[in-house]
Amino acid sequence: MRAAPAFWAEPPGVLANLLLPIGAAWDSVGRLRQALSRPYCPPVPVVCVGNLVAGGAGKTPVALAMISHFAARGVEVHVVTRGYGGRLGGPVRVDPARHDAAAVGDEALLLARRSPCWVARHRSAGVRAAIAAGAGMVLLDDGFQNPTIAKTLSLVVVDAAYGFGNGRVIPAGPLRESLARGLARAQALVLLGAEVEKSCPQWIEIGRGLPVLPAVLAPVDGDRLAGSRLLAFAGIGRPEKFFATLRQLGAVLAGTRAFPDHHPFRAAEIEELLRDAERARARLVTTAKDIVRVTPARRAGIEVLEVEIRWADLNELCGFIKPVVLSALGDGRSSTNQHR
Repeated sequence: MRAAPAFWAEPPGVLANLLLPIGAAWDSVGRLRQALSRPYCPPVPVVCVGNLVAGGAGKTPVALAMISHFAARGVEVHVVTRGYGGRLGGPVRVDPARHDAAAVGDEALLLARRSPCWVARHRSAGVRAAIAAGAGMVLLDDGFQNPTIAKTLSLVVVDAAYGFGNGRVIPAGPLRESLARGLARAQALVLLGAEVEKSCPQWIEIGRGLPVLPAVLAPVDGDRLAGSRLLAFAGIGRPEKFFATLRQLGAVLAGTRAFPDHHPFRAAEIEELLRDAERARARLVTTAKDIVRVTPARRAGIEVLEVEIRWADLNELCGFIKPVVLSALGDGRSSTNQHR
C-alpha cells in the first residue's frame, strides 16, 4: 500500500471534489454488498477490531491489547485476519516458526505471537476453522466492512490526530465507506491519542451517539533510546508517527527512511540502511511490524521499538465488554446482541 495522498488530510479541495463521484460510486457498491449479503452467524461471540480509514489507525495494537484482555479472563480467543501482503489464501493457522511475512503478512505474524491466528482470504472460512479448532471467541483483525460474518461487537479504531481525514470516501478521501454508514454499525470508538485530542468537538459530537474508549499507543522500554542518535526506518501506514514517537522519547534522529505500508524489505535495502547508520554513527531502529518483514539473517544490528495500548479508563473498557466475556465463558456456543 502506498502512502496516503496528502490531500486526504486537508479540507476538501479541487481534487477531492473532482473525485467525489467515484467515491460515491465506491460507497454505493459497499452499501449494495451489505444489503445483499447473508452473513454467517457463528456459535461463539465475534469481536471485530476495524477502522473506517485506509491504513495507519492503530488497529493491530488494539487487537493485540484485546487478545490479552480476553485471555486474562479465561477466554479461548482465536484471531482471524485476511493476511494482507501474504500469498496464502487459507484458511491456515499461522505458525511463526514456519511462516514468514511473504506467506501470511506482517500483522498475522504479530498476532500469532499472542494467540492462535488464522489467515483466510474468505474470513467466514477462517472463522469456521477457528471454531473447529476450539475457539470460544473469534477476534477479527480488520473486516469491519466485510458483511459475510455477523459480529457480536465492532470496535472502530481512530487516530485522534488524523481523525477521518477530509471526510470523503476513497479515492476522494481516506474513508472506506461513508462516515454515517460506518458509525451506524459500530458499537464503540477506540480513540488513540486521546490525551491531546479528546476535547476536540468532533469527538464530543460523535461520543453523543457512541461510547468513546480513549487510549494511547505507548512505547515499551523506550527509555533505552533516550538521548541516542538513531537512524529510523518504517513501512507502516503513517511512518511519521513512529519518527515523532522517537523524538518524544528524547532520541536524536540522524535520519529517517519512510517506505510504503507492508513494504517487503529486500536484502540490498537493509544493507544500505545499515551502511547509512554506520556512516551517521547512529543506531538503526524500526517497528515491530517492520522487523518481521526483514529476513532473520538480516536482523542483526537493527533495534526494535515495541508499543502497547494503554487505556485511559480500564474499568470503563471492562464494563463495556463484560457481556461478551460472559457469553464466551458461558456454554461457549451462544452469543447475544449480534450485529452485522
